[in-house]
Amino acid sequence: MDSIKFSNVFLNDSFTVAGPLEKEGQIKDYNLVMDDYYYNEPTFEQAEIKMQRVVIDNLLLRNKYLDSDIDYLLSGDLSNQIGVSNYAAKSYRIPYLGVYSACATFVESLILGARLLDGKTARRAIVIASSHNLTAEKQFRFPVEYGAPKPKTTTFTATGSVGTILSKDQAKVKMEGATVGTVIDKGMKDATHMGAVMAPAAAETLIQHLTDFNRTVDYYDVIVTGDLGSVGTDIFQEYLKRTHGINIKNHMDAATEIYLETQEVYAGASGPIALPLVLFNKVLKNNRFRKILIIGTGSLHSPTLVNQKITIPAIAHAVSLEVLK
Repeated sequence: MDSIKFSNVFLNDSFTVAGPLEKEGQIKDYNLVMDDYYYNEPTFEQAEIKMQRVVIDNLLLRNKYLDSDIDYLLSGDLSNQIGVSNYAAKSYRIPYLGVYSACATFVESLILGARLLDGKTARRAIVIASSHNLTAEKQFRFPVEYGAPKPKTTTFTATGSVGTILSKDQAKVKMEGATVGTVIDKGMKDATHMGAVMAPAAAETLIQHLTDFNRTVDYYDVIVTGDLGSVGTDIFQEYLKRTHGINIKNHMDAATEIYLETQEVYAGASGPIALPLVLFNKVLKNNRFRKILIIGTGSLHSPTLVNQKITIPAIAHAVSLEVLK
């Protein structure tokens, strides 16, 4: 693993579009919400493309930026060949880097964007991710119309898009450091139990981050994992306790913070959008959280490889944020 210290990278703004089920959940103040899954478009995929474009348009408009004011656009999603992100990016004359790290895509994009800025090759970058329940479910699991039964370990792909502007211009939230994870495979083959697939990767990245920065878990006010879900969260905490003797008490999993218990979402949310939805619309709005560690988690499988009955690898990347007074 590789840990990086950033000297002059800030999160300057953010914008969120959330889906119809998300707006009925725990978080009530998204920037925009969709009335339905089509978002006035003919297909679900085109609805997700529109979500990304709405986020980018608003980030540019709110900050009075032209395309030429942004040095890089980094984005990703769950569709095949990150088609949604590619189609959204063609509407802008901004140098584009498409990123795929499954549900860890947003955090990986933050790290790549920060490296570009910190390396003095850029001043501003837009980082964006999206997911759509009905595009991802039919690709990675089964179309809803199949009526396929799902175990309680299954997570529910969240619908939404979140973008932020990374900049060298000083702002309230500083991107202080990061740890790039390694691919971890503990032998799991069940694609309906991604929490168990990803939990060891999240734990190992956390341990490496703490080791590299000479910190303990108590250094952070909150440690937020991406989308382990309720079952994966238990495995993550037990893994830390048994393998490293760490009893983590300041942990929050984004997957369990989006929906209400009364909503039928199995073990909670999933998708690259889960972590940024919670980060920008809940965590950063809580004045108690000054030192924040986010850990994006991703199950790196494809439907083809799952059908070949081979084991599923996972990845986790960590970013340390500091809210300045």
